[in-house]
Amino acid sequence: MNKKIAVLYGGRSGEHEVSLRSAEAIMNGLRNIPGYEVLPVFITKEGSWQLNGNRVTILADPEIKGLYILDGELAGDTVTIDVVFPVLHGTYGEDGTVQGLLEMAQLPYVGAGVTGSAVGMDKILMKAVLQAFKLPVGEYLWFTNNMWQKEQNTLITRIEEKLGYPCFVKPANLGSSVGISKVYNRPQLVRGVEDALQYDRRVVVEKTLVGREIECSVLGNDEPMASLPGEIIPCNDFYDYRAKYLDERSALVIPAELAPEISEKVRQLAVQTFKVLDCAGLARVDFFVNDESKEIWVNEINTLPGFTTISMYPKLWEATGVSFAELLIKLIELAEERFKQKTALKTTFTL
Repeated sequence: MNKKIAVLYGGRSGEHEVSLRSAEAIMNGLRNIPGYEVLPVFITKEGSWQLNGNRVTILADPEIKGLYILDGELAGDTVTIDVVFPVLHGTYGEDGTVQGLLEMAQLPYVGAGVTGSAVGMDKILMKAVLQAFKLPVGEYLWFTNNMWQKEQNTLITRIEEKLGYPCFVKPANLGSSVGISKVYNRPQLVRGVEDALQYDRRVVVEKTLVGREIECSVLGNDEPMASLPGEIIPCNDFYDYRAKYLDERSALVIPAELAPEISEKVRQLAVQTFKVLDCAGLARVDFFVNDESKEIWVNEINTLPGFTTISMYPKLWEATGVSFAELLIKLIELAEERFKQKTALKTTFTL
C-alpha cells in the first residue's frame, strides 16, 4: 500500500511564491518514486488549507491521523496521512507554528521540531544560542519596533559606533532575503529599518563580514551528515531576493573552491550548528569565509531551505553523491524515525 505524503505549501508568508516552486519540485520528485502517493495541501495567503480545491483542516485525533474535508462533494470525509512534508518557508511554516500543530495532531513530519524551527527562524535567538555554544557569529544589534519608536537616535548612534557602514538590516523572522537591506549611510539605515519592521516587530542589524558566501547542507537526526560546501557568487551587491529568484546572473560554484582544511571546518561547523539548535531532518547552514584571515562565521541556518531541483540544498547533496529521489526518501525515513522516538516517550506520570 502506498504511503500518503501530504505536502504543505504556500502559506502566510512573504516567501509564499518561493514555497510554490519548492513544492512543485518535491511533489514531482515524489510522484516518480514508487510507493508514494502525494496529497498536495495548498495554504492560501490568508491561511485557508485546501486539498483539491476543497477546504480541509488537520484532525487532532490519534485514531484518524489526517485531514477532515470541510466542504464540497466530499464534505465530512477524512483523508489519512502517513507523513507530512512541510514545504513552507518563512513565518507560519518554518518558525515552529505548523510543527506545533502537527505535534498536536500526532503526525510524523519532515524537518526540525518546534524548538529547532522557532530558534532557527529567529535570527536573534539563533545568534544568541550559537554564541552560548562558542560558535563564531558576526557582531550584531537588535531592537523592537517599540524601542525604535522611542529611542531611534540612540539606536542609530549605537549601530554606527559598534557596526559601522555598510551594515545589513533584517527582520528577525523571515528568509529569502525578504525585507533585508544593505545600508551605507544614516538615511538608508532609517529606510531599511522601516522596511524590515513591515515584516516583523523585531529587527537585527549585522556588521558586514568580508568573505565569500559559502553554504553547506545537513541531513540526519541524531547523527547528521554534512554535504560538500558550495559558494554563492551574487550578481547584485548582496544575495537579495532578486539575485536569488529573478536574476539568472548569480553563480553557484559546487563544490566550493576551498582549501581542504577550510572545507572540512565548514562541514564540522554546519553539523555543530544543526545539533546545538536541535534540528532534525534537513537544514542548510550559511557561512562567510575570509580567505586571508581564514576566519569562518556562521551567518544563519535554514531549517526548510529552498528545494527546487536547482536550489543549493539538493544540488549540494547531488554533488556529494545523493540524488534528488534518494534525498526525498531519506527525509521521509528520518521523519518516521523521529516520530517513533517521540511516541515512545511517556506522556503520563504517576507516583
